[in-house]
Amino acid sequence: MDHHKPELRSALLFTITIELLGMQDIGKTPSGARRIVQVKGGTFEGEELRGTILPGGGDWIVTRPDGVRLLDVRLALETDDKQLIYMTYRGMLHGPQWVMERLNKGEKVDPSEYYFRALPWFETASEKYEWLNRIVTVSMGRREPAGPIYDVFQIL
Repeated sequence: MDHHKPELRSALLFTITIELLGMQDIGKTPSGARRIVQVKGGTFEGEELRGTILPGGGDWIVTRPDGVRLLDVRLALETDDKQLIYMTYRGMLHGPQWVMERLNKGEKVDPSEYYFRALPWFETASEKYEWLNRIVTVSMGRREPAGPIYDVFQIL
């Protein structure tokens, strides 16, 4: 009998800081409370790639009746060497009601007080970064007053 237990290993791919522009509150729909948040820009930096977030992306957020915020984000990244990468991710943000109220007010809250995770995927036509098309990543987020910051980890 094989008693080998696989070990999950990861490496930090980059940290991404997202600047938000504005929000459209669609209201309570059959799916939940729907908001669309526009992305103004931002930056990402890691050992193998770094650059800026181009304007025009967004987050199509639904808050479920149980208070869990479901994220649906699409971004265009431009590396410092002018290569374009499409980044999309789904994720969730939730915590005790009083913590979420503090986050909604724009207060700084310790990330250990809430759960903020996402699963980024990448698409690119760039030969240099084509390896991004073939990896799985997981991110841990924290909500700062100016916008979210994620540490994105490649699963090895």
